[in-house]
Amino acid sequence: MRRLLLIIPIFCLMACAEKISVSDLNHINGYWEIVKVEFPNGEIKDYDINTTIDYFEYENMKGFRKKVQPALDGSYATSSDAESFRINERDDVFWMSYQNDLSSWEEQIEVISESILVVKNKEDISYHYKRFEPISIEK
Repeated sequence: MRRLLLIIPIFCLMACAEKISVSDLNHINGYWEIVKVEFPNGEIKDYDINTTIDYFEYENMKGFRKKVQPALDGSYATSSDAESFRINERDDVFWMSYQNDLSSWEEQIEVISESILVVKNKEDISYHYKRFEPISIEK
């Protein structure tokens, strides 16, 4: 009986988690700022200030990601470097698959909404992002 009482809350947490749909993936478009990284051992690295942010452009299960540097005037400095990705669904889970000349890797999309993005890699490291809001300096 005690074992059953432990299993029920765990099952509820798993069943109550919101499933990501294909239409949710459109939220990935835009600018994202990393907030923290969670490591498998429980260690957390917080990012209070970021000089670069990630820009994602996505359509029809493929897209690209690049690093950009926001400027005070609202513009972004960027290079031509971008990492292309494809999104694949396996067992009701969406994976962003990257491949370049040097390596290939995947990140599982754990949470995606208009304001939050969480991805986890194969090493069980989770990256937590929030939607980037530019700093506005009025004259």
